[in-house]
Amino acid sequence: MSKETSCRSLTRRQLLAGSASVGAAFVVGAGFVANPSVSWALEVQHLKPDTMATLIQMARDIYPHDHVGDEFYAAAVKGYDTAENKDMVEAGIAALNAAAAGAGHSSYVGAGWERDRVDILRGMENSSFFQTVRGGLVTGLYNQKAVWPLFGYEGESFSKGGYLERGFDDINWI
Repeated sequence: MSKETSCRSLTRRQLLAGSASVGAAFVVGAGFVANPSVSWALEVQHLKPDTMATLIQMARDIYPHDHVGDEFYAAAVKGYDTAENKDMVEAGIAALNAAAAGAGHSSYVGAGWERDRVDILRGMENSSFFQTVRGGLVTGLYNQKAVWPLFGYEGESFSKGGYLERGFDDINWI
């Protein structure tokens, strides 16, 4: 059975049951991760869907922006879904979930409070896994042109005559 067929044959009951196992933010199915509150889904090729959902939550906790949707975080970590990264990411997420279990949570995503998840991440911040993900997020998240307007960035200005004549000295907040 192909991934496309298996995703189509997923019943509503299975879809809702999957969301309970990972948390309210993500639905995990056979080969995909989705957010039921907005229209996006991410096909997973090499990583387990639960791993990708945890990686997305980890990305949101490392660089938290309430006004940036999960789909941008999903796009930022999609590059880790490769055969070359599979072992490193699966082992890193397993360590993250083990640290969460040591703190009394069912999993990293199962830690309902952001503060608890950040404390778990702080315990892993010196690991190569954490540093690899954090470093990749800088470009993976902030180099998405669709994210720029959410931060008020209009992009490069050279082709538009530069910044000096385009509001560089507009200071309305003083």
